[in-house]
Amino acid sequence: MADFFIGGEWVDAVGGGRREIRCPADGSLVATVAEGTAADTEAAIAAARRAFDTGPWPGTPAHLRGDLLLRTADLLDRDAEAFARAESLDTGKRLVESRYDMADIAACLRYFGKLAAQDAGRVVDTGSPDAFSRIVHEPVGVCGLITPWNYPLLQTVWKIAPALAAGNTFVLKPSELTPHTSILFLKLLTEAGLPAGAGNLVLGAGAEVGAPLSAHPDVDLVSFTGGLATGRVIAASAAATVKKVALELGGKNPNVVFADADFETAVDYALTAVFLHSGQVCSAGARLIVQREWHDEFVAELVRRAERIRLGGPFDERAETGPLISEAHRAKIEAYVAAALAEGAVLRTGGKRPDDPALQDGFYYLPTILDQVKQGSSAVVDESFGPVLTVETFTDEDDAVRIANDTHYGLAGAVFTNDASRAQRVAGRLRHGTVWINDFHPYLPQAEWGGYKQSGFGRELGPTGLGEYTEIKHIYQNLRPAPQHWFAG
Repeated sequence: MADFFIGGEWVDAVGGGRREIRCPADGSLVATVAEGTAADTEAAIAAARRAFDTGPWPGTPAHLRGDLLLRTADLLDRDAEAFARAESLDTGKRLVESRYDMADIAACLRYFGKLAAQDAGRVVDTGSPDAFSRIVHEPVGVCGLITPWNYPLLQTVWKIAPALAAGNTFVLKPSELTPHTSILFLKLLTEAGLPAGAGNLVLGAGAEVGAPLSAHPDVDLVSFTGGLATGRVIAASAAATVKKVALELGGKNPNVVFADADFETAVDYALTAVFLHSGQVCSAGARLIVQREWHDEFVAELVRRAERIRLGGPFDERAETGPLISEAHRAKIEAYVAAALAEGAVLRTGGKRPDDPALQDGFYYLPTILDQVKQGSSAVVDESFGPVLTVETFTDEDDAVRIANDTHYGLAGAVFTNDASRAQRVAGRLRHGTVWINDFHPYLPQAEWGGYKQSGFGRELGPTGLGEYTEIKHIYQNLRPAPQHWFAG
């Protein structure tokens, strides 16, 4: 069947190319999908432009736009199992994780569905009885949305939900590796009543299909989540037409553990921070920064538990984490680890493919811990985006903050301590967009999700804040931290 959705119709790609989608867990063929060209994207942009300029969606009352998102959330609840299975087959992610993602996605749709009717602008006092002034929020226009492969539908809805709530039209280009939940989601939006042309979908490689979304003059905003190198190209391309740009470009996220934290809780969260979804998480806590007097005991326990993490495919109920997305990505991580060892890092566990014959057809890599990494080394500076934890030590609070901020990224971080004052001080000093206290990974749809420094700019979620001259930080504190036992140990 046709896989492109343009102008309210499912159509074939102009070039007629096809791409095989294979499950990373075992290499099995999931499906073949259309592979587009720039001409397909240009057709989708034209449809979105017509729908914005002459269609009903931008002028639809805000509460009705919200109602469509609420209906879509209900439809997703109805079809959640089918969506979760499609996501797991594309990504290799455990089915239980994909089910959690569907619940988060429905919550995001409901949040923006309710928010749509609330953001009505504000009246400004002119100081004169003879004048009236008001601030209104209007849609940007046509939005080009480019999403990654690690959380395909969650990242898609993080972009689509606020775009539609505000009255925009869009062209979606998902990762060519994980297209299926995007296809299913466009069908849900249509079932919920989205007008023709308001939502459009193209598939294919970013260099070919995604490029027009940042360069085309009829696109008013481009939103991209992915790697730093691609983000730089998109920002440069968008600059030619001075588009609005939202970039989320990953992170090298510090997890700061003080020696007064609860030991078992800190160990448990340190494991989850980096090994959830085999480390393929933009906010993964890939840098453990532990107070020196705890180093030996803490790392020994991490190693003991990391060696017991069970790898397996999406439908293996005993598995605790899954494969990497592709052979090419695994090769990248292998090169990252080799470079770290060459620079003097000490391999404490992992650092290779598993020996289990049952895993040989998938793209698996063992949970890996690199100790005694040096400041400024590639292991500390570069994002592995895999199941690799680097270990650094600090002496006191100032030292911890200095080390944690010594990165050109600034997406997320965490601090573990039982000292409430210290927790707030350190969280306030970390130059990262999200800081968790005695926790790692939770997100709230109503909170900001953006980054400092080269983790990106623009805001994916939440209110607009105080404008372009401020950084906005979300500090989340777990008031009752306790081990979650995501990995049994």
